[in-house]
Amino acid sequence: MDYPNSTSLTKVLIIDADAAMREHVADYLKNTGYNTVTASDGEAGLAMIQSESPGCVLCDLNLPKVDGVSVLQLISNEDVELPIIVISGEGEMTDVVEALRLGASDFLIKPIVDLEVLEHSIERSLERYSLRQENSRYRAQLEQANSVLKNNLAVLEQDQQAGLMVQMKMLPVSPMQKGAYVFRHQIVPSLYLSGDFVEYITVGNDHVVFFVADVSGHGASSAFVTVLLKNLTARVRSEYNHSGTDTILHPAEFLVQANAELMATGIGKHATLFYAVLNTRRNNLVYTVAGHLPLPILIANSEARYLEGKGAPVGLFDDAEYDEVELSLPSEFRLMLFSDGILEVLEDASLSAKEKYLLSHAPSSRADPESVLKNYAVDSTQKYPDDIAVLLVDKH
Repeated sequence: MDYPNSTSLTKVLIIDADAAMREHVADYLKNTGYNTVTASDGEAGLAMIQSESPGCVLCDLNLPKVDGVSVLQLISNEDVELPIIVISGEGEMTDVVEALRLGASDFLIKPIVDLEVLEHSIERSLERYSLRQENSRYRAQLEQANSVLKNNLAVLEQDQQAGLMVQMKMLPVSPMQKGAYVFRHQIVPSLYLSGDFVEYITVGNDHVVFFVADVSGHGASSAFVTVLLKNLTARVRSEYNHSGTDTILHPAEFLVQANAELMATGIGKHATLFYAVLNTRRNNLVYTVAGHLPLPILIANSEARYLEGKGAPVGLFDDAEYDEVELSLPSEFRLMLFSDGILEVLEDASLSAKEKYLLSHAPSSRADPESVLKNYAVDSTQKYPDDIAVLLVDKH
């Protein structure tokens, strides 16, 4: 299945007080097929939204006349669907959280060294918008779910509201196709804020990096760790594109860096991960396990088995080291990855029995994420003690 090109004739409004940055971004986006208009302050940006009707907005949070958060507030009052990407300095994380709560689709940290990262963010934001527009039934269901979510969040503390928005806004578009490979996911949120997170991104022409992470505990601090992981992934991808540094293609190196950065935060959180690099040209996988359970299930030739591997979670030990496993993949296969929330809904008494059940009851390799969850008696409309995430990687 081919997905539509979301950049065709899209008009992007760039609101930034830095003239050089504004023009640099505008020139780059013009060369990649976008129409662009620019504004130097929040007041002018709001006026151009009315006069130009852009399809996407890039908005710096540090603006004269009307600041970026206020711009987002005013835009959200008029058009909650308009894709908005916020650009912030290192010291503006509180404003970033507020911006995400107000409806921003993504955020980037200044300075943006590699504008391919920005282009990728715009593409993802527009894909989300396109999918919402094309599937009216799904949109109606989503709006109903968001309405329920809003009512529930009204009784929670502010950190819980911000944390959940951060957690959900950072997820990738589902599905994503890279050649013969299709990536899809679903997360069933829990009663409490936690930190289940999935990611998959293309790197160069021949690789897709993907991972499932489960942050310890509950609350906004757990959700904020997902921001760290997303930012780290975007940063090392930018380093690969800009300077050829290939940390992102080496799971063990990536996890060592993630471990160091999480330890440096001092927030006392750790995360289990399964991190993998898929080489689409060679059809092989290089991966590292960092304390993640259950292990991914490989389904091929009418058989299902767990991948092998073990290692310490990130964020627990200063000197943690990780091993890489290389695997040649079948010509057709499915990889099925879960967070450990799936284990809590299974009725078997022991972990071993639950793992056997997951394997022996693996659904059809054509099942979508929701059907996979239903197969294990997970109702996506219900709330569970822990988040339940599923990530599917298919090649047929």
